[in-house]
Amino acid sequence: MRRTTVFLDDLLLRRAKQAARAEGRSLAALVREAIWTYVSAGPPARSRLPSVAGSFESGRSDTSERVGEWLRPDPHV
Repeated sequence: MRRTTVFLDDLLLRRAKQAARAEGRSLAALVREAIWTYVSAGPPARSRLPSVAGSFESGRSDTSERVGEWLRPDPHV
């Protein structure tokens, strides 16, 4: 294991220390677990669209041109 330095703001450091103390372990152990969990999850999703976006066809070629006709102009009505 190698030593490294991490810069944390006061609030994050305080909360991390409290969490470590509540769990009965060291701050270093808590940080190692947090980093391991983060890197094990893989890269964050890049797409903001749901995975089904673009999977369906309306059968119409003018959908984007007529969207105003199909959506309610005032969603609160």
